[in-house]
Formats: sequence, structure tokens, C-alpha cells
Amino acid sequence: MKKIVLCIETGTDICSVALSEEGELIALRESREGHDHARNVGVFVDEVLAENNLRPEDLAAVAIGRGPGSYTGLRIGTAFAKGLCYGLDIPLIAVDSLEALARIAVEDYEVGTIESEEWGSAMLCPMIDARRMEVFCSVYDIALNTVSEVEAKIIDESSFADLLSGGKDFFIFGSGAKKCCEVMTAPNLKYVEVSPSARGLCKAAYEKFERGEFEDIAYFEPFYLKDFVVTKSKKNLLEAVAKSSNK
Repeated sequence: MKKIVLCIETGTDICSVALSEEGELIALRESREGHDHARNVGVFVDEVLAENNLRPEDLAAVAIGRGPGSYTGLRIGTAFAKGLCYGLDIPLIAVDSLEALARIAVEDYEVGTIESEEWGSAMLCPMIDARRMEVFCSVYDIALNTVSEVEAKIIDESSFADLLSGGKDFFIFGSGAKKCCEVMTAPNLKYVEVSPSARGLCKAAYEKFERGEFEDIAYFEPFYLKDFVVTKSKKNLLEAVAKSSNK
């Protein structure tokens, strides 16, 4: 029986669910509504299963984009994936979200969506927005070997100067990439439209399934990269001060 893996990516403002058969994409649902992941993820799972005449019991595993990304989005996807794995007694697989984004870029080049005369030596830099001029990023070659490890990076005119100095095509893409074009101006810097998607998890998840690289469902946590910080609005702080002074 062919292995069916459900893939879930909720680490950005895109909620994405894919169904793969032995690593090949067979169904995809996505929404860019941003703050509706909790409602959409379950609906999308039902839809991709129904589209392929499958039941939850037909799944061999569930794969989740582990981050980095939105704290809330990652928790929603992870909680849903864990629930399915517990209920169905199937393994949980975690795939680095930046690696998955780089895989999408490679697939897009292969179908002609991305063009490069020097693709063989190109570098791929997926970026996930971390607000202001900060991004979560890493760098890969086209074989998806890691050139630069995952980091939270504040972008300025000197960012990636060592990698850009060689003149190789340096592709930036993802939810954090467009704003970087305002300050990074190297001639070999190339911005392309590539969005986070569960389809980027399919091949990596199947490879991990074949190797038996599963997560401990009870203890698995997403890769947030940065701590979640709760900030109070100035309005609420002023109200608290006023109430205190009136006592």
C-alpha cells in the first residue's frame, strides 16, 4: 500500500494543507486570510481527504512545518497535528520550514517559474518575516546543502556581503524577502515570488518517513527561534496608572 502523508504548514499568514503519496503532491488547500488558521486547518484536512476518497485512518503519518515562524500559527498547526497522530496512532514528522521553502524554489525552477542562467552555482535564501527589518532565514545551495544556518537576522545594506561578493545568483524569497530589496542592492541579488506552502514538506516528509525519523508526540515543540513576547498597549498602561493614582 502506498504511503499517504498529510502535510501542514501554518507558520506564516498562509494556512496550507497538502496530501502526498510517497512524496508526490496529490492535493493542496491554502488560505492567505492570516488570522483564521484555527478554523481553516481542520476544514482543509477534511477537503483534501474527501477529494481523494480517503479517511483519516488511511494516513501513514502527519508532517508539520516546525518553524521558525509565527508563534501562534506554529502552535495551531502543531496542536492539530499532534491530535491527529494521537487519535490515529501514527507518527509525527517535523520538517524545517525554511528548508521546505527552499524546496519550493527548486521545484519552481524545474518547471520554469524561476529563471537563472547560472542556476548550478546559485544560492537560495528563504526568508520568513519577523517584523520590522528582521527575518528568519538560512542559505542553501541548489542541492539543498546548508550554506548558512538558520538565524534571526536584522537586514541592512551589508547583510550577506560575504556570500554576495562572489557574484553568484543569490535568490531571496518568502514572506520576509520583499522588504529586504529596499536595503540590499547587490547586482546578483534576485528577489522571486515563492510563498510558504505545505507542498514544500512533501518530499522531505516522505524521506524522513522512510528513514523512521519521527518526533516524540508528547514532547515535540515547534522551533520558534525567538521567545514569544507579550506586550501591553500604551493605552492600557496609562489606564492602569490613572486608576492607581486615584486610589
